[in-house]
Formats: sequence, C-alpha cells, structure tokens
Amino acid sequence: MTPPSHLAYVPFISVENMMRLVHSIGVETVLKELADAIEHDFTRWQLFDKTPRFGCHSETGVIELMPTSDGEFYGFKYVNGHPTNTKQGLQTVTAFGLLANVSSGYPVLLSEMTVLTALRTAATSAMAARHLAPKGAKVMALIGNGAQSEFQAMAFKAVVGIEEVRLYDIDAAATAKCARNLAGSGLKVTACRSSQEAMEGAQIVTTCTADKQFATILTDNMIGDGIHINAIGGDCPGKTELHKDILLRSQIFVEYPPQTRIEGEIQQMSADHPVTELWQVITGEAEGRTSASQITLFDGVGFAIEDFSALKYVHERALKTGHFVQLDMIADPDDPRDLFGMLTRAGEPALA
Repeated sequence: MTPPSHLAYVPFISVENMMRLVHSIGVETVLKELADAIEHDFTRWQLFDKTPRFGCHSETGVIELMPTSDGEFYGFKYVNGHPTNTKQGLQTVTAFGLLANVSSGYPVLLSEMTVLTALRTAATSAMAARHLAPKGAKVMALIGNGAQSEFQAMAFKAVVGIEEVRLYDIDAAATAKCARNLAGSGLKVTACRSSQEAMEGAQIVTTCTADKQFATILTDNMIGDGIHINAIGGDCPGKTELHKDILLRSQIFVEYPPQTRIEGEIQQMSADHPVTELWQVITGEAEGRTSASQITLFDGVGFAIEDFSALKYVHERALKTGHFVQLDMIADPDDPRDLFGMLTRAGEPALA
C-alpha cells in the first residue's frame, strides 16, 4: 500500500509539547510575543470573519465553538467552561484548536488549547492594559486565584511592568496555591483576607472568578478614580462580577460588541449602552484612557481572533523548534476521486 503523502500528516501540539515549547522560549517571552501577535491581528480587524461564539449551555456549564478566518487561514477553538469540575478533580476549562488553509481547506495544525487559552487570555488582558491602564501602574489586585491567576500576573509583569500583585480568593487554598506558584517570579506577592484589602494601593484590578452566576465581586465603593479594571471572569450569559454602578462610572472597552453584550459585564446594561471596541483604540480610530482620573474597564470575554492569533503563533514557533508530532489525519488516495478504492485495498492481504 502506498504510504500517505506529507499532506496527509498534520502537525499536532500535545499538552506535553506545548509545555516544552513554552519552556524553550520562556513564559514571559511567550506572553510578550502573544500580546504583540494579538495586537497585530487587532490592527487587521476588518479582514476577519466575525461572529459570536456558538454555545451549548447546560446547568453545569457551557461548550462553545469559536471560528474565524482572515481569508488566508481559518481557525476554530473548541472550549468548555464547567465551574463545578474542580470538585471532581477536573479542569474548569479545556480546549483544543485547529488552523487550516482557506485555499485548500486542509488543516495545517491541530493543537491543545487548555494551556494555550490561559496564555492567550492573559496576553490579551495585558495587551489591553498596555493601552488603557494608568501610566506607571505597578500594583495589581488579583481577585479570583484559580487556574488563570498566575498567567494574568505574569502577563502583567511582562507586558505592563507590574511589580506587585495583591491576591484574594474566597478559597484560601487557591490564594496559597497562587502565591506559591508566583514565588521566584520577581513579583512581590501579598495574600489578602478580603477583596477590599487586595484593592489597597492597586492601580489595576483583575477579576477572574469562575462561578457561573450573577455575582458582585467588586462594589462601587471599592473603585476609586483612575483605576483600570480587567474583568475577565464574566464570560457567558448569566455570569457577571461587577456591580452595575461601576459600569455606569466607567469607560468600557470590549472585543466584539455582539458577543460581549450577551456574555460580558455589559449584559447588565441596555443594548445601546456606549462601549468602545478595543481594535479602534489600537489603530488610533478611538481614544483609550483620556485622563488620570478616568476609570477604564476592559470587559474581556475572549474572542476567536485571539485564538486565531495564538494558533498562528504556536504553529510558526513549533515548526521551528520541533515541538510537535505528525498525525495521519487526511485520507490521501492515489486518485483523489477513489476514496472507496483506497479503503478496499487497505483490507486486501499483503502481497508476499
């Protein structure tokens, strides 16, 4: 039987190889480069196909597909969000993604995206803060110390220049875990007993809690002038973290309004509540922070273009470093019209 051609094989980045790739480059370098890659694609925003992600909701969580294309490549991510999974020893979020050539439809990469989603989410947050946070911000409150927290801390250190993180979670074990993982990172880490204590002296606050519910992680009296809020935990219908009054005082920046109005903090607001699209700030079509006293809010829910950017980034990096394996994924008959014949011949006895 004729062996498959090289086009039948698709590079696959496993979790093991993703971790090897990140360590070979360096976590902070990966976060910086991902932030730059995502920002670059935001400057090409108009080229992309855009749609809110497709969600299948249940009582325990959500399963989503996130597709997009820039006309040359097509990418999608499968991702779930199940907050109660941790009680069973499972991840809250798991994901994988695919990148394909538009011209042929052939996939060029299949990748784990559980680790990669954590990296790209943090890189996007830090990229947004690079445009929106007060200049010279050095202290960040990090409320919600689950699986995403350390990635956020390291991204803000690498991209924004944060020097101290103040941690709080209703689960003290999560805060201890986060503090332990950030030891030796170069960040000053302070574990706090309340969200109010975590806010003391912070110029940036990141909220990344997991429960699928309308919650009030930050109240209006906790937010002083000049704060930048990076709200990334509210990312599906029926899930928010901020009191509505905070939104009324803030200049709100979003990725893709048709999706964020369904999933983000602004699901609490009227459908015509004004927001600014982040890509417009990056391209100079809209203003970001305009004064030292302004409260800026990045209502980040995660968008397919960010996953596309991440897939393209690791595709290029993995092929150069060899941190991948080849999967025999595409049927490759000698005659492309004779798929059945290929199947039939595969069952024939081997010739002596």
